Amino acid sequence: MGKNAAAGTGKNHAKKSFRLILVKPSHYDDDGYVIQWLRSAIPSNTLAQLYGLARLCKNEDILGPDVEVTIDAYDETNRVLPIKRMLRNLADADGGMLCLVGVQSNQFPRAIDVARPFRDAGLQVGIGGFHVSGCLSMLPELPLDIRQAQEMGISLFAGEAEGRFDLILKDCYAGALKPLYNFMADLPNLEGAVVPFLPADVVAHTAGANTSFDAGRGCPFQCSFCTIINVQGRKSRTRSPDDVEAIVRENLEQGIKRFFITDDNFARNRSWEEIMDRLIHLREEEKLTFSIVIQVDTLCHKTPNFIEKCARAGVKRVFIGLENINPDNLVAAKKRQNKIWEYRKMLQAWKAQGVLTYAGYILGFPEDTPEKIRRDIEIIKHELPVDLLEFFFLTPLPGSEDHKTLYLKQVWMDPDMNKYDLNHRTTHHPSMSDAAWEAIYAEVWESYYALDHVETIMRRAAACRMNVGNLMFLMLWFYGCVSIERLHPLEGGWFRRRVRSQRRHGMPIESALTFWPKRFAQVLHNQASWLLLLYRFGMIRRRIKKDPKARDYMDASLRPVTDEEELETELMQTHIDALPNTYGAPHRKVAAGV
Repeated sequence: MGKNAAAGTGKNHAKKSFRLILVKPSHYDDDGYVIQWLRSAIPSNTLAQLYGLARLCKNEDILGPDVEVTIDAYDETNRVLPIKRMLRNLADADGGMLCLVGVQSNQFPRAIDVARPFRDAGLQVGIGGFHVSGCLSMLPELPLDIRQAQEMGISLFAGEAEGRFDLILKDCYAGALKPLYNFMADLPNLEGAVVPFLPADVVAHTAGANTSFDAGRGCPFQCSFCTIINVQGRKSRTRSPDDVEAIVRENLEQGIKRFFITDDNFARNRSWEEIMDRLIHLREEEKLTFSIVIQVDTLCHKTPNFIEKCARAGVKRVFIGLENINPDNLVAAKKRQNKIWEYRKMLQAWKAQGVLTYAGYILGFPEDTPEKIRRDIEIIKHELPVDLLEFFFLTPLPGSEDHKTLYLKQVWMDPDMNKYDLNHRTTHHPSMSDAAWEAIYAEVWESYYALDHVETIMRRAAACRMNVGNLMFLMLWFYGCVSIERLHPLEGGWFRRRVRSQRRHGMPIESALTFWPKRFAQVLHNQASWLLLLYRFGMIRRRIKKDPKARDYMDASLRPVTDEEELETELMQTHIDALPNTYGAPHRKVAAGV
């Protein structure tokens, strides 16, 4: 493998060099170009975690005191990878490797393409993340794409890296990476573990200079479409309040004040209260300034003081796993914890604290039809005070129970992993045609972000004393990503890049004479579309701002609901007959919640 594998070469007394390149890959759009932005929206927790572990290994001289370790970190969603420079730096070192980290299924094809020139040069490459870990945890054999990666000489890592990353670096320095490191059966304790960290110059490439960390891993629920429970387990493993405080303080010292806590469900972190109390102390007693985004389930408001303490700790936005409002669909997906009669109370509780709510909604459960989906979205628009709603295709993600079931039954699933981004249909629906499923997916985005409903959402925010301008820009981002950039908002950012030379393997590189005129026209069209959308949303905001009665606005979604009144809402009348008869009328919902 040349100089990179020859760890012991060089002058006897000269300090040797080891180069570790950490890359969080993006994935391709439908035209085969890498999805990346001047500023991306979602920071990578895995990149931060691996950087923190690598930094510890460097500081502890795990390769020996005579080895100088250099760590490079790239998030491809906001950085154009300097492949030639990366190749040169790695080849010039006495040891090192390219690590493709946190690779999801939709990012696996891009990860392989990034790895390809490094393997062609005889350099060491490793890939880890949910695709490798999920497939190893759920499937009886490795799928073709992972086997092909191994045939290329790429080392695979399954599981979590705490407590064993030094082993990998030592093997790498010796030029002896194993084909597979499988730690799926040994999930590490997080208390006192190395904390995630990224340098400010890396974080600066996210919009608003956001960074991320996980305060815990694992989720107790059994949702069949979820990969988290099969990769990170169902037992809650948490960081200590001291760990979380250390993360916040270190980032504040380098000017980073915005955090995304990436726990799949922070409300089920058994240390949530101690962590929030510590953050409250930092904000209220030490007067430190920072804000937080978290993810929770729909029953978080049932935990005493949870929402109130989150708001005091600096939570400004919250992602909520709403998923669906049809009880049949929720039961089929083993998401029994979602109680549709509690949705409004939960959303009102967050609004009372001035916290902006995002909710995910999945289309394509077995009982879905275009008519049912259309009806349910209208119910949500009228009766639930959710701010931002994002839609997903029900996708059999590798690592989920759904994927395993279809795999074992040999049901068709799209072989192109690049499409497994929840924004593409990847299998057939039992009753809807492919065209009907794709059409209703496009329709509900248009319906929810229609100008009349955008105004309703803003008026609800004004009535709840929330920041209407901030909400307007977030709605602009969500709808604009879908309608203008043709991407899901979770893949969004600010000013889309498109690099002519970095196209999917097997697709032709366009000539400069055709690429640049087309690209120039596309940029002009998209920017004009963004400005027009901003104008339309801005006119609504100005109209509300000038309305002296804006704070008096009230609709069904904002009215407090008693137990008896709740049974009369359209939400409950539509679905109450779907509840099991054994619950008994008129309080089936009470029994169902036991």
